[in-house]
Parts: sequence; C-alpha cells; structure tokens
Amino acid sequence: MATSDKSIVVGVDGSEDSVRAAVWAVAEADLRSAPLRLVIVNDDPARADYAEKAVQKAAAKCRAQAPHVDVDTEIVPGHPVEQLLRHSAKAQLVVLGARGHGGFTDALLGGVSSAVATHGACPVVVVRKGVPTTVGPVVVGVDGSECSLAALRFAFEEAAGRGAELVAMQVWHEEGLLAVPLTPDDRERVQREIERSLTELMASLRAEFPKVRTREVAQHGHPVAALTDAGRDAQLLVVGHRGRGGFDGLFLGSVAAGALHHAPCPIAVIRGTKT
Repeated sequence: MATSDKSIVVGVDGSEDSVRAAVWAVAEADLRSAPLRLVIVNDDPARADYAEKAVQKAAAKCRAQAPHVDVDTEIVPGHPVEQLLRHSAKAQLVVLGARGHGGFTDALLGGVSSAVATHGACPVVVVRKGVPTTVGPVVVGVDGSECSLAALRFAFEEAAGRGAELVAMQVWHEEGLLAVPLTPDDRERVQREIERSLTELMASLRAEFPKVRTREVAQHGHPVAALTDAGRDAQLLVVGHRGRGGFDGLFLGSVAAGALHHAPCPIAVIRGTKT
C-alpha cells in the first residue's frame, strides 16, 4: 500500500465507538505508513477538559497498539460535520465510529457519520459496533459506473496491503418497483452479460495487482441485502456513492446509506461525481 504524507483522520468524541474507530485507523495507518490525526470537535468551552481527556484517551490506545505510528491530536470548535468535511479535503482517509454517545451528544451520531461518508472529499470508513476482524476478504460492490470503478481500485489497494482475497460483487435487479419481471430466458441472458462485464472490468486491475487473489460474484437480488450478507465474513466492505451504470440506481445514495446502516463490518464509502 502506497506511503503518503497525508494523514488518516479520525473523528473522536469520547464514546467507545469512536475509540474503536481510532484503534482500527491506527492499524490502517501502520499498513499505509501514514500519520494519524485524532480530531475532536468542541463548540462548548465548558467541555474543554472533557475534550482533552477524550482525545488523549484515544491517542494513548493508538500509541500503545502501534508505537511507531505518528499520532497527533487536535481539538477544534464548530459543527462536527463541517469540521470533519474540512479535514477530509486534506486527508487520505477519514475514519469514524458508527455512533457516538460520549459527552458530545451530537458528535458522531449516525447522521453525522453518514453525512461525512457521503460528502467527504476522500474515502471514508465507518467502523461498526463490535471488534473488527483482520481475517476474511475485502468485499466491493461494483456496477460499472465511474464511482464504482474508484471503489474497485480502492478495494484492490486494501486487499493488496492486507494480503486478503478480493471479492467483487455485481448485484442486479429489474429497474424500478413497477418493472415487469424478466422471463427466465431474459434473466439468464442478463446474468451472462453481467458476468462477462464483471470479468472485463476486473482484467486491468488484476494485471496491476497480480498478487491479489480475486473472486467474482454476479447475482440477481437486492444490492443492500447481498452486500450486507457478504460483509458478515469480510474484514472490509467497499461501496461507491452516487454511481450510475447500466443498471441505474445500483449505487445511488440509497444503497450506500443502506450498507452504512446494516453492514456488519467496517465499511468504506468512495464518493463519486455528483449527478
């Protein structure tokens, strides 16, 4: 995994979820040979002591886990979403807990982590409740859009750095709630086309990352349900946001949002061009 001078930024708020996210992030910083910056947003001077203790507690855990990673801390005033988005413009990765419940009741609630994940200027990882695993594959959802291609490249890089298998999933369904179900022959034809396009999509990145073991899964179903199920055995799930491929709507915001709420493992959201 490429070395970068840009930091990995973690939003912390004193909750266990945010500390868990920081611990996950320091391991990622170690893989990337990157510095780690822990950021806490405080808009109340009366909570200054709490903010300092919270960010130092997270920093201590990170330094204990990876003593050679450069870990620094920052306390900033303002609104959590605005400040974290500002930091995302200068970061290579932002990492957040799924929910916060520390002294800052609004700091990393689900709405904030979702907003940063879907609007961040860099990839954003949301670490779900529970102890993230370091085994299992990196799973990525693709649909052929520019956004999902960026997600696929990110997933290849992660799999390479972790020595993990990469599972690329293209989940398709008839467009729209009122769409007429396909005939068995048409469904078989579409399935073959999806399988072929997925193989072609993977070809160039396979050549670029020859050591990464890959598996392709093309299936009919609901994208959120399929990706969530695949995430049960994964160490990381990667999705694109605002994609637009041959199956319109596959990686629009609803799928990214659904995966953020239901994924059982850490989930990386790779934001594409607005449409």
